[in-house]
Amino acid sequence: MYFCVSILIMQIEDLLKKVHQLEIKTKMLSKHLFSGECHSAFKGRGMSFSEVRSYQYGDDVRSMDWNVTARTGSPHLKVFEEERELTLMLAIDVSASSFLGSQESNKQGFMSEIAAILAFSALQNNDKVGLLLFSDVVEKYIPPKKGKAHVLFILRSLLAFEPKNKKTNLNVALEFMTSVLKKRSICFLLSDYFTQDYEKSVRIVARRHDLIGLQITDILEEKMPAVGLVQFQDAESGESFWIDTDAVQVREIYANSFKNYHIQFKSILQKAGAEVLAMKTTDDYIKILMGFFKQR
Repeated sequence: MYFCVSILIMQIEDLLKKVHQLEIKTKMLSKHLFSGECHSAFKGRGMSFSEVRSYQYGDDVRSMDWNVTARTGSPHLKVFEEERELTLMLAIDVSASSFLGSQESNKQGFMSEIAAILAFSALQNNDKVGLLLFSDVVEKYIPPKKGKAHVLFILRSLLAFEPKNKKTNLNVALEFMTSVLKKRSICFLLSDYFTQDYEKSVRIVARRHDLIGLQITDILEEKMPAVGLVQFQDAESGESFWIDTDAVQVREIYANSFKNYHIQFKSILQKAGAEVLAMKTTDDYIKILMGFFKQR
């Protein structure tokens, strides 16, 4: 019993250390490089209902509230105001393929750092931030809230989480966001996008929210090294097979498969009116994110 408690304490201490390290790294980057950038990029994207008042000469008749007008017998219109408070939803793929990595950081660690930067940006601007972890099911959902304690809770949950399922289904995440996010939100969907048939769900979310798709991949997924006969295992299905990586045709098929997934990802999101970003785990995500915010 004492041995088990000691292990648990060590695990908790190790987790808190990782959270602290991630907080130091990403909080400073967010403060100095993204101060106001994230908020300004999306500010004014939504309008919320404020009040109903009597019609005045020069008002836009398209804002008329016909129900109140009919009930009172005098013209009234709806008044809307710009939504200053933003809601940031971080939807992160935790399927088995997201833990692949050939460099210092795997895809999951890379996504965690990006998520942390975005979360601290929301904190600085007093915006709400929530977390959705998914595989082919919704693994964990933390509703959007404000405050540092909430952001740190999100980071702890992200770093400590162990998914139950291995496969990927983007529809699960997109449909869940559609059901729980009632107000227009900023939705960052981080995944490798190695899946099919999610066009309809993307269109629905992109129509209701600001959807930004981040495709995170590893260099090994783009180009297969020529290292002879190698046994591969599909991380999500568990299927094993041997491949002669010296065969030029095999490497070409592999590279084309990656290219097709990337083209599909960009095409589906852009047709739906969503934003797209693509990064490898070796990329400078700070430079890419800053360019994205400044462009908006």
